[in-house]
Amino acid sequence: MTDTTINAAAAGRFTFPGTSISVNRMGFGAMQLAGPHVFGEPKDPEEAKAVLREALDLGIDHIDTSDFYGPHVTNRLIRETLYPYPADLTLVTKIGAWRNDNAEWILERDADFLRKSVEDNLDRLGLEQMEIVNLRMEGPDNDIVAPMQAMRRMQEEGLIAHIGISTVDAMQLQTARDIAPIVCVQNLYNLVHRADDAMIDDLAEAGIAFVPYFPLGGFSPLQADGLSKVAADLAQTPQAVALAWLLQRSPNILVIPGTSKRAHLRSNVAAAGLKLEADHLQQLNALNQAS
Repeated sequence: MTDTTINAAAAGRFTFPGTSISVNRMGFGAMQLAGPHVFGEPKDPEEAKAVLREALDLGIDHIDTSDFYGPHVTNRLIRETLYPYPADLTLVTKIGAWRNDNAEWILERDADFLRKSVEDNLDRLGLEQMEIVNLRMEGPDNDIVAPMQAMRRMQEEGLIAHIGISTVDAMQLQTARDIAPIVCVQNLYNLVHRADDAMIDDLAEAGIAFVPYFPLGGFSPLQADGLSKVAADLAQTPQAVALAWLLQRSPNILVIPGTSKRAHLRSNVAAAGLKLEADHLQQLNALNQAS
């Protein structure tokens, strides 16, 4: 049974700039609903669907997905479980890559591929327009101009309501913003990978969301031990403390932890109500410099 004392709304709300879309800052990432290594069917499809239903029961109204998770698996599960969608549910997808039969991630960003990717997401999710689509960059061909121009054309045609970008640096961000309004940036960021500190602050001033991925990725043993110590002091999981730190880092940060288990989902959502005091924040902030 859902613990009604746990609610994603405890983290507060965020309104994407230039939109009427307002979401709880604690969201859900659907990636882990697919099989191992984000490929194939889930080991327990019924549990995966139960996770989606409980996420909404816990107050989550923002789900991050992509057609290349599975591929196609998470979008199919979302539609089978949640359609027709609640009026306040925001679905965000990501394009710019695909999966081959060997489960490899293939980056591709030509205009025809991006359009087909958006159309496929719409078809599998049962939508006429995607509210937010993130353009994923990365790889050797990192020129954002042409793919952003393709994104703007799809926005003008009504396939996309709003545009986000993923895995970008400050120069790419500025170039993208010169081409079309950007409502969110999705980059690697956590307690110990903080290269985007300045970007987060600049985005906060502009009212643009920052959505970090890998909230516990890439910790050294010493850093992980430091996080575990604070978590033990608070009688919380390291994951919950790391998520709470992100939520307190800046009001424009949205977190989208993913899981395929309801118990883990409840633990993640509980982080929305976890308040870190000054001494614990000091210990956690110091982990950025630990080696």
